[in-house]
Amino acid sequence: MNIALIGYGKMGKAIEEIALQRNHRIVLKIDEHNLSDYTREKMAGTEVAIEFTGPHSAYENVRQALEWGIPVICGSTGWLERLEEIKALCLQRKGAFLHTTNFSVGVNIFFEVNKRLAALMASHSDYDVRITEIHHTQKRDSPSGTAISLAEQVLASLGRKTRWVNHVSDNPEDLEIISERVDPAPGTHRVRYASAIDDIEITHTAHSRKGFALGAVLAAEFIAGRQGVFTMQQVLGL
Repeated sequence: MNIALIGYGKMGKAIEEIALQRNHRIVLKIDEHNLSDYTREKMAGTEVAIEFTGPHSAYENVRQALEWGIPVICGSTGWLERLEEIKALCLQRKGAFLHTTNFSVGVNIFFEVNKRLAALMASHSDYDVRITEIHHTQKRDSPSGTAISLAEQVLASLGRKTRWVNHVSDNPEDLEIISERVDPAPGTHRVRYASAIDDIEITHTAHSRKGFALGAVLAAEFIAGRQGVFTMQQVLGL
């Protein structure tokens, strides 16, 4: 495929490496130094755009690509209050779009384990739950999009928790997400249920960006030639 990388930082470079290994072509690379190249003309011939920038630019980058008829894979977080607008635009334009807070195969399996564990713990009110996420100091958003996804899955099953908060709280209805920024740390997410008797904990720890990059390329391969809004669960058959 002809792939455009919208965002060419550490993640963009990791995606490029995996894409080339899988015999794809990188036809355009956009970063802060060549923003003026992000045009319909320069994007002509692109079969899929992979967008990894930041909350300040992601919405507009994705909107433009969909307007130009280019399928988009997006991993940017911190802008999701406008995600439904993008989904509606995608359907209106008969385009293709996939967003996830985490492309890692392991994390998406972890999501499924988290949902199952939350369902099992729903009737055990003697266990309190907390989420911890650890990332490198260059990560711009806090909490991570992955942590938010985990929290929303827990909230869907545990009626005793009504919202997530990104700080320590003395309100028993709050689901705490504790964020730590430490170098080097590609990403660790931990969900812990604690009682006076024992703890139950599930953890996912990334060792490098390669798992995220591979998932993004797999998503691009999946979405090519399709129409609609898709999920990583569909890509991975979960």
